[in-house]
Amino acid sequence: MDILKVKKTRLVGKVKVSGAKNAALKLLTASVLTSGKVEIIDSPNGLLDMQIHIAMLEKMGKTCRAEKGYLCIEENKELSNELLWEERSIRNSLLILGSLTTRFYQGKVPLPGGCPLGDRKYDLHVKILELFGAKVWEEEGYLCTKSDGRLKGCNIYLPIRSTGATENAILCASLAVGKTTIWNPHIRPEVLDLIEMLEKMGAKIKVHGQKCIEISGVEKLEGVKHKVVPDNMEAITWAIASAITDGDIEIENFPFEHLEVPLVFLRESGMKYYRGENSLIVRGSVPYPVEISTGPYPGINSDMQPLFAIYGASSQGESKIVDLRFPGRYGYAAELAKMGVNFTIEGDLLKIRGGTPLKGCNVKALDLRAGMALLLAGLIADGDTVIEDAWQIERGYENLTEKLKALSFEIS
Repeated sequence: MDILKVKKTRLVGKVKVSGAKNAALKLLTASVLTSGKVEIIDSPNGLLDMQIHIAMLEKMGKTCRAEKGYLCIEENKELSNELLWEERSIRNSLLILGSLTTRFYQGKVPLPGGCPLGDRKYDLHVKILELFGAKVWEEEGYLCTKSDGRLKGCNIYLPIRSTGATENAILCASLAVGKTTIWNPHIRPEVLDLIEMLEKMGAKIKVHGQKCIEISGVEKLEGVKHKVVPDNMEAITWAIASAITDGDIEIENFPFEHLEVPLVFLRESGMKYYRGENSLIVRGSVPYPVEISTGPYPGINSDMQPLFAIYGASSQGESKIVDLRFPGRYGYAAELAKMGVNFTIEGDLLKIRGGTPLKGCNVKALDLRAGMALLLAGLIADGDTVIEDAWQIERGYENLTEKLKALSFEIS
């Protein structure tokens, strides 16, 4: 989907949240650690990033069978320890490298891709692999590793609560010799989902809150059948979409326990919602200005701030956003400004003065969440909004056009 045309629409109906992208991708990576069969339930196979990851697994020698909401991964031949990949890469390649290194003692993957969100280098991943005893180097667009036998358990002190670094350390430690302790980990739902699946596979992992994670390495991991947690980013997106369009949406498969803090901010900012048995109903909302700062879970995720920005733009008054994880991640604001959003940036602070009527125009999705913010803006703007590079949105929202149609949105 290169181009998406959006018209002003009041969203009404039911929508079911898919399995979490940021969990499912890591579960696919964990399949590299075993020769056994891995079955993923509620797998969001329709996502572009998932399709890329599945293709990467097949390139290395895995056999993948994808159906709606189900993915089966088998290893019917010897798996290659090299991912020779010339297509668009994703940042998950760093975790594939960790998994290859701990299982085969060496690995080779393309340098990571994904969204250009400020300073997202991979120095921390290199440091982790080196702490486990691997040698790491770059070679003609690839990141390579080699170790003398099994990786060795170690103490890892993370300077920041990094989700990817925490996950890579867990993957490496699962098959390493001895005990590994990860200090200052980022404990969030997707990380806990990965840990739960690894434990089913035979890994020995103890989580001590945000303090540390202890892993005792094992020699082999078995196959597994595991269900992915619901996507909290998709869930909060539909909630905000209903609020700003004066809509009436029932969001099924809603992960309440993963969104407690964002929901408190939204409730205090005018969102009216009602809890069903396994759903959230959002109706009758009048958005007020918001003041948020992003931070580690259970706080507001950095990915959520572009969505909060358009929530603020639809209100009367000034909203303030500070992104503590990726300072300056406000490139999307310039695209929103083309539609009439009034904003200023003061250091790491984004100020949005809401209440100005928005007008549709041609805009560009700079990344996944920025693209969704533009889509939300198009739902409340007069005239047509044409989003270029709309494929970015499909990286994180499965069956997007089908779900929009179910909410009374006309695709053109």
